[in-house]
Amino acid sequence: QLDLVESGGGLVQPGGSLRLSCAASGFPLEYFALGWFRQAPGKEREGVSCISSSGRSTNYADSVKGRFTISRDNANNTVYLQMNSLRPEDTAVYYCASRYLLFGLPNTLSAEEFESWGQGTQVTVSS
Repeated sequence: QLDLVESGGGLVQPGGSLRLSCAASGFPLEYFALGWFRQAPGKEREGVSCISSSGRSTNYADSVKGRFTISRDNANNTVYLQMNSLRPEDTAVYYCASRYLLFGLPNTLSAEEFESWGQGTQVTVSS
């Protein structure tokens, strides 16, 4: 399992941008698919995006397509989520997650597909 630590959250106005980072340790990052999830108060945790171990394949929730971009830097053991055109409905705690998966993406963008989790970082979109 990986140890994951998120950073980069904060308060931003609607239409603004943030970049979240997730630093991983414990094993070489290139063995793992990585994902970003979010959970708003009173709602279930939902998948936002995931990326394959190589970085060649990605998947996004419909609600963030065209606005968010996931990327990874295996050499520096970090995965990123660039969030643009933020909306109030993007407000949530954002979590990084990993799954040991050498090739491809998990079958679904669901929390059950992932094994290790970070502690989360708060993103608030408000004027």
